[in-house]
Amino acid sequence: MNWRERISVDPLVCHGKACIKGTRIMVSVILDNLAEGIKETEILKSYPSLRPEDIKAAIAYAAELSNERLVSVPA
Repeated sequence: MNWRERISVDPLVCHGKACIKGTRIMVSVILDNLAEGIKETEILKSYPSLRPEDIKAAIAYAAELSNERLVSVPA
């Protein structure tokens, strides 16, 4: 999964937080929902513009950040 194809950071969108490209859905919102045990199908229902690949990209992004090194995110 190349999360860079689905996630961007734009200082003019959501205060520069990582979001799913073309949306204002922050990666942290997706991860918070997953951490609360909300199923992928429910997340997709709550955010109709999301695709299953977006959720996978959010997880891949978090996994890369957990390696504790600097990660560049496309704008």
